[in-house]
Amino acid sequence: MNFKTLDQIDFAGKTALVRVDINVPFENGQVSDFTRIDAVLPTIRDIAAAGGKVVLLAHFGRPKGKVVPEMSLRQVQPALEARLGQPVAFAEDCIGKPAKDAVSALKPGEVLLLENTRFHAGEEKNDKMLAAGLAALGDVYVNDAFSAAHRAHASTEGIAKLLPSCAGRLMEAELTALDAALGNPQRPVVAVVGGAKVSTKLDLLGNLITKVDALVIGGGMANTFLAAMGQPVGTSLCEHDLADTAREIITKAKAVGCKLVLPVDLVVAREFKAHADHQIVTECPADAMILDAGPASVEQIADIFSGSRTLIWNGPLGAFELEPFDTATNSAARKAAELTRAGTLVSVAGGGDTVAALNRAGAAQDFTYISTAGGAFLEWMEGKELPGVAALEAE
Repeated sequence: MNFKTLDQIDFAGKTALVRVDINVPFENGQVSDFTRIDAVLPTIRDIAAAGGKVVLLAHFGRPKGKVVPEMSLRQVQPALEARLGQPVAFAEDCIGKPAKDAVSALKPGEVLLLENTRFHAGEEKNDKMLAAGLAALGDVYVNDAFSAAHRAHASTEGIAKLLPSCAGRLMEAELTALDAALGNPQRPVVAVVGGAKVSTKLDLLGNLITKVDALVIGGGMANTFLAAMGQPVGTSLCEHDLADTAREIITKAKAVGCKLVLPVDLVVAREFKAHADHQIVTECPADAMILDAGPASVEQIADIFSGSRTLIWNGPLGAFELEPFDTATNSAARKAAELTRAGTLVSVAGGGDTVAALNRAGAAQDFTYISTAGGAFLEWMEGKELPGVAALEAE
């Protein structure tokens, strides 16, 4: 990947239009999780310290091209000011006179938040007129919203073609980590793909088996593969209609030399609830459901991790939200964290359930990189071009 960073741009006296993702959750009228706000602070501070005027472009919710007062970014402004530790001005629109006047009033080092870009129907349509209206407000475009980079929107892709562009600190860190994981990784590379359904991750599996040396399949997905191989899965979550697809993936993995790793023992129960009576088996009884991988499977995964230099992780290995069916996920996560701390493994993980599972295991802080980008992370793992990233590629 060849893109410019903040360090290659002179921001002194210039207005930087910075695309951020501050689409944060609210509870009782207050921001309940500051992760996304905190993640963009380094970019804002670096541009301001370099003498630039910082103008923030962002979306909030899904207003679908209409002005929806409860989706106004004005309600995020106080939290942004508090975390940043300086005043943040606000403009009632992201283009036109309100935006122009607010930008004109800015002094170097000051910050302005523009109203929700998705209040304009042209945002999600990547409308050229809207992109031009945004670009007219500044001198430089900075994309620091990897989580929105899989969308070809006016504020993520269209505008990047109209101004000198670069990646912000968060985008730079994300792209560097992803390149280390799949673009130019240290080998052997192992991927963990878990979750409920194979059907949602067909593109992902198809891409990964051509890129990694070993692929660990867990969660409900593993049941579909086990059933396709003729093993009983009882009442487990399983997509029996995808048996042929699973067998095709198994065949393709063999052909390209990718080791496909499935559970060799299972933790089963008759009820889907925490602390349900359970047993460890090698074959699932007809009246039971598979809720986790067993200890022999965990040992197998740990051995593979120990022999690998790079790990990519998306999805839990079992019903991680229910004790004790979080054991395989927790054990594998802690092993990955241990190897990362020891400097023998580069570990990159992403996806909502994945982040939650690694946090529960107490392992997230030791991973090399945890992506909170959701859909963009998944599409990157699927090998798809991300429009917001492609638009930053230096010529």
